[in-house]
Amino acid sequence: MEIKEVRNHKKQYLSLLLLGDEQEEMIDRYLERGTMYVLLDGGSVKSECVVTDEGNGILEIKNIATEPDCQGKGYGKALIEFISETYRGRYSVLQAGTGDSPLTIPFYEKCGFHRSHVVKNFFIDHYDHPIYEDGIQLVDMIYLRKKL
Repeated sequence: MEIKEVRNHKKQYLSLLLLGDEQEEMIDRYLERGTMYVLLDGGSVKSECVVTDEGNGILEIKNIATEPDCQGKGYGKALIEFISETYRGRYSVLQAGTGDSPLTIPFYEKCGFHRSHVVKNFFIDHYDHPIYEDGIQLVDMIYLRKKL
């Protein structure tokens, strides 16, 4: 397994980015200001993560996604552990915002995150179509945090 920073041509990973955030216009808001990493295994990209500096010692995961046939194999967790180690000492908090879904909240909690706060109606107010995960419409953004 190898993790590499992507500095140029980040949009070449658009299909993977869209798994983590299904509206390209939203991805465009953070992709260039963010730092992107890809995880490779066996020479092919299995997972990606984009993080941004949100000020006040907060580093935010804006996008994290793993190829569907590679999910559940520890790639996402490996990326979060890499991010935590890489940025420990430079930031005090790692946070992620996600929908209130039984698929994503437990993943973050297993990675050491705890619920922080909620932004009501985020997905309704910021996306041009309803977003569903595991058959549930996402409405509020749930923020989770862990100390670095």
